[in-house]
Amino acid sequence: MSTHGNGYGDIAVRDAINAGRIDGPRYQVSTLGIVWGATPKDPARPENPLASTVVRSAEEGRAAVREQIAHGADWIKLFPAGNYSFTADGKDQYQVTYPLDVVQAMIDETHRLGKKAGCHVYGGEGLKNAIVAGCDTIEHGFGLNQELINMMVAKGLYYDPTIVRYTEPYMDDVDVKNTGGKFRIIPIFERAASTAAATKGIKVMVGSGVDGSTFAHGSQALEFEALVKLAEMAPARAIQSGTIINAEALGWQDQIGSVDKGKYADLVAVSGDPLADITELQRVKFVMKGGKVIRDDMQAGAASSR
Repeated sequence: MSTHGNGYGDIAVRDAINAGRIDGPRYQVSTLGIVWGATPKDPARPENPLASTVVRSAEEGRAAVREQIAHGADWIKLFPAGNYSFTADGKDQYQVTYPLDVVQAMIDETHRLGKKAGCHVYGGEGLKNAIVAGCDTIEHGFGLNQELINMMVAKGLYYDPTIVRYTEPYMDDVDVKNTGGKFRIIPIFERAASTAAATKGIKVMVGSGVDGSTFAHGSQALEFEALVKLAEMAPARAIQSGTIINAEALGWQDQIGSVDKGKYADLVAVSGDPLADITELQRVKFVMKGGKVIRDDMQAGAASSR
């Protein structure tokens, strides 16, 4: 969900996987992402063509969407709300980036071209703008309340909480630095995630904010545990979120997401019962993609014991 300064590199990786040059997951990619320019363009400081595209109007936003899709983007990554802070009495507040008409224009253009948009939003007016504009996935959503969640249900939007990334100890370190330890965002976020998960009809996904530093690549299955323990979802529902719901969000429900005739044989296996212990999903022993065995620790273990 945006390449963070690597231009259209995710398209090259996706295409190499699809062509069979390397093994990898079934990818949909969002390329550069589009951010808001709150100040006029400075000719003396050219903008980085490999970083997120900066827009300053609805028309520039539509043009950026068209350009990224023309390069091969499957999704458009938007950022309708910036960082959070606290008022003197501890109320969480969030920076608004694009005006509503700009968000609406970019999402409309994305949908017109048959693609989807994912919105990085923590809370506040920017979060509401993303929901009103019909952003396909609401990412993070620290400030979600029942009213906003109900709006998401009514519009059929997906919620991708990415809990692990935003409940790590460094989040408390930031709040201690900024508030002297008086206020914390983690409990606010946990309450939002559990409220959403408890709402009938909400489509909760399994995504991650894995970035290779505080949250190591390859450990994304921690999200299942977080959904169960922090968002209070039943293990079976958390697994369905990462399979059936994710497939629906990608528009691939007729190809993946469940074990059915006619779908790809994409399977993982674990030794224990994840319904009894959701952390079993962190100890995957077998991986198959499209009928091809990618990993088989069970056979390797059997061979080494002989």
